[in-house]
Amino acid sequence: MSEIESIDAVQAMLAEEGYVCARPLATVVFLALRLGRPIFLEGEAGVGKTEIAKALASALGRSLIRLQCYEGLDASSAVYEWNFAAQMVAIRTAEASGQADRASLQEELFGPGYLLERPLLKAMRPDPSGAPVLLIDELDRTDEPFEAFLLEALSDFQVTIPEIGTIKAPQPPIVILTSNRTREVHDALKRRCLYHWVDYPEFDRELEILEARAPEVAESLSREVVGFVQRLRTEDLFKKPGVAETIDWAKCLLALDVLTLSPEVIADTLGAVLKYQDDIAKLQGSEAKRLLDETRAALDPV
Repeated sequence: MSEIESIDAVQAMLAEEGYVCARPLATVVFLALRLGRPIFLEGEAGVGKTEIAKALASALGRSLIRLQCYEGLDASSAVYEWNFAAQMVAIRTAEASGQADRASLQEELFGPGYLLERPLLKAMRPDPSGAPVLLIDELDRTDEPFEAFLLEALSDFQVTIPEIGTIKAPQPPIVILTSNRTREVHDALKRRCLYHWVDYPEFDRELEILEARAPEVAESLSREVVGFVQRLRTEDLFKKPGVAETIDWAKCLLALDVLTLSPEVIADTLGAVLKYQDDIAKLQGSEAKRLLDETRAALDPV
């Protein structure tokens, strides 16, 4: 990664992809590229953890391989599976033709032609464009046995398929792990990574992000949207809106030809920014007007 020579270069590179990156996060990315270390990003949903992997892959011209984690995910599902349907067809065809040699058939059935590669195995394969970006998304949804397996896989950047053997990455992938912190991830895995907490951005940075991702939205409306969302995050909500919701809301308002916020517009479009009915109910009546008045007072102080 010698072409990335500075933290400023990382920020500029990601900015070209529409990702506005604060310097602390850019520093972590720079060090990960320079040292070949995985990045572990924690933070609330919708703050841009997944997006940085997409932006980094695009900026570097690398493939993006995503492993979406879920409860019950095991090592075999993350690495490989055998194409059982195709294997059964091959067995029946061999039996019907009367040419079923058990040893050769078994060797064929458990060979590369029947192997379904899953994200971790794909990330170990050589790629003409260079080492891919491997995104292991929402790791906190899995359980500890999978974490233990992942710790070993990321230590040596190799996986073992009993029927074929060990496959080692010719060049380690660029690994980004994310967590919404619904549970704590084991320290042993965190120690292998460069850690960064991705927080909600301050007003100016969120405005910059919105302008980068939705440049067609008028500046005055963008300021109101960001100010209102920032004010919402100070309320006692079940799920505070992330940057993704800020962008979605602004695009919805643009589609409705809204030029400025009003309590009526807010009530009609709250589903774009809040995702739980209890939170939406709190903004009914005079609450939306109160928050809007506070937002405008903060944006235009007397």
